[in-house]
Amino acid sequence: MKAAEETRTNPPLILQKEQQPAQGLLKKAGYGILYGVLGLIAVLQIYPLIWLFLFSLKDNQEIFSLSPFALPNAPKWENYANVWSQGNIDLYFFNSLWITAVAVFLTVLSASMVTFAITRMKWKLSQLVLGLFMIGLMIPVHSTLIPLFNFFLKLNMIDHPLAIVLTYTAFNLPLTIMILLGFYYALPREVEEAAIIDGCSIHRIFFQITLPLTTPVISTTVIINMIYNWNEFVFINTFISSDKYKTLTVGIQNFIGQYATDWGAIGATLMISILPILLAFLFLSNRIVEGIAAGSVKG
Repeated sequence: MKAAEETRTNPPLILQKEQQPAQGLLKKAGYGILYGVLGLIAVLQIYPLIWLFLFSLKDNQEIFSLSPFALPNAPKWENYANVWSQGNIDLYFFNSLWITAVAVFLTVLSASMVTFAITRMKWKLSQLVLGLFMIGLMIPVHSTLIPLFNFFLKLNMIDHPLAIVLTYTAFNLPLTIMILLGFYYALPREVEEAAIIDGCSIHRIFFQITLPLTTPVISTTVIINMIYNWNEFVFINTFISSDKYKTLTVGIQNFIGQYATDWGAIGATLMISILPILLAFLFLSNRIVEGIAAGSVKG
């Protein structure tokens, strides 16, 4: 009886060896299915970019006469040259670049200061201030268009890029603070305490110690803010009317006429507008994952 019970609980070595290859095959099959599904998802994600690129190399005749999925007969590379030189895309691209950069810088710096003050300083209204910032997450962006327009009109800031920069900064602050909070709570305080003992001021602690330590999560907030600011349309279209301050998202409308629309030029403009965000995401994607993972666990 003892031998039978031992055989049931501990299978012979030969049976164990036979089970291992079977388990290995099942594991490989599972990985194969997983990678196949992920590959299919990747193709579905990348294909729209490829389609847009091919679309940008066609003229109106090819776009409407050929199948939407057909390759261009003769690639129209001049679409890119024309939109860059004749469609003011160079000006719109520069405006998008500097407005996005300034707004991202102000948002990340301001949010870092607020998060540092809330997590590292002891003052009575810290939680109330944090709650007020978090309320900003619940305010629909488009519901503020008319109040903001009246506000900027009274300050003579309509058709001025400063109105766009301030709007982007204000609306991105709550989300940026929320992302930074988890990381700041996880930062060890010993380094800052040692700096205080050595006579380091609060400003030096923030700029020379805390801010450099938060580089991973800052990269996360930079790319998130950059994507929002670069692709934003409603505020630019509402507050800006001069051609010299328009960005790429609004400048595309120049190729839409009352009687004719240059669809190839629109496709080329869209490709130009996508490339900076795509490159930034490719270079900072690892940082995004690091920042979110580092700020997700306290301690």
